Amino acid sequence: MEPEYVRIFDTTLRDGEQTPGVSLTPEEKLEIAFQLDKLGVDVIEAGFPSASKGEERAVKEIANAGLRAQV
Repeated sequence: MEPEYVRIFDTTLRDGEQTPGVSLTPEEKLEIAFQLDKLGVDVIEAGFPSASKGEERAVKEIANAGLRAQV
């Protein structure tokens, strides 16, 4: 019997910033995305690009960062 594969889908960059008092810069989001990728996360939800110009920039940078994870 083959072992099942567990796929990790992370929402830190999307849901995490919805926490009161939490505000991440595009640079911080990119660093978090790199670390999640390093951990082997399969899918990273990068955020809401339509929310603001800063959010749009962060999502674009993460999507173009060459990560193994699906963004």
